[in-house]
Amino acid sequence: MNFEVVAEHQMLRDSVRAFMDSVLPEKTIREYDRARKIPKSIWPLLAAQGWLGITVPESYGGAGGDFMHSVILCEELSSRFPSLGTDWLLTSMTARLLQEAGTKEQKEHYLPRLVKGEFLMGFGMSEPSGGTDVLGLKTHATLSQGQWHVHGQKLYTSLADDADAILVLCKTEPETLGKKARALSLVLTDRHQAGVTVRRLDLMGMRAACTCEVFFDDALAPQSALVGERGRGWYHLLASLDEERILCAAMYVGITRAALEQAVQYAKDRQAFGRSIGEFQAVQHPLAEVATELEQITLLTHKAAWLLSQGRDCAREAAMAKLAATETALRATDKCMRILGGYGLVEESPMERLFRDARLGPFSPISNEMVKNFLGERMGLPKSY
Repeated sequence: MNFEVVAEHQMLRDSVRAFMDSVLPEKTIREYDRARKIPKSIWPLLAAQGWLGITVPESYGGAGGDFMHSVILCEELSSRFPSLGTDWLLTSMTARLLQEAGTKEQKEHYLPRLVKGEFLMGFGMSEPSGGTDVLGLKTHATLSQGQWHVHGQKLYTSLADDADAILVLCKTEPETLGKKARALSLVLTDRHQAGVTVRRLDLMGMRAACTCEVFFDDALAPQSALVGERGRGWYHLLASLDEERILCAAMYVGITRAALEQAVQYAKDRQAFGRSIGEFQAVQHPLAEVATELEQITLLTHKAAWLLSQGRDCAREAAMAKLAATETALRATDKCMRILGGYGLVEESPMERLFRDARLGPFSPISNEMVKNFLGERMGLPKSY
């Protein structure tokens, strides 16, 4: 095993940190967080750095990087501005779905525009009647005279309010032999039309991330808007789950690291009883615990990323990384906020935002309870749901 830092990866970290310092300093991030919105003008700036197409092939205008580049980018964005990391992750996943399942024409039309920040795509999967029970969704689409007619409701749809189009997971086929998964397809639906209504949701954490409720009332999409095979939409999504879970883990690695760095610096600077509070064991011990857990989730996340980049099975490791990183971020932000005391609750402190943002991890993009069910099955235990 080689734990040497790859120079190219370190250069990426340095460039993200420099970008955040100059373009998105803490004051600006706080303004966006309070406004509950990231301006669309940010996306061309990310595109100019090559970060919207970091793993998209160069033939489509992307950077052609490996998956570890995505993981590092996600860590660094999330360590400063988790809401941006959340939205960026969605752009990465939709680009991946188009690469893997899109037609030649769809790739040539959409990928270069995605890479340039000229086209944003939302993704609609969860519904009010059930988030984890995806196969029980009710949104449906029928094909008539060369057009899809989409009806239904989606909840927690990322980027929908800012998107140019929404990739909708919906029923397009009758269920046969109880095979719900074979009834679903992915239909890329124009967001700006009379049949699509978007309501932006106000969240406690990840406040600037774009999360929405979407209503489809005879929304129209051309027959060519089908992404992947008809009736195989669920299977196309399954192929992307490992990548999504690893990137999610990377987000919370970034949050944990940021919380630790702020708490350590505060412990050095804050004076009490004639010395820095960092000299007291009551302060050192929780920081040591967070530092140890951060090392653990970083190694687990990077191992899963390495396996994926090698084309090897990483479903187990990806699930473990998501579970461990999100639960660690909860504990870490709590412990680190206690080090800061009252200042941790002040909005000018990044810790206040990190504490709120970390709350999303245990149930998104999949609940940690379902992750544990999956891992139980991987250990040979009976299916529990």
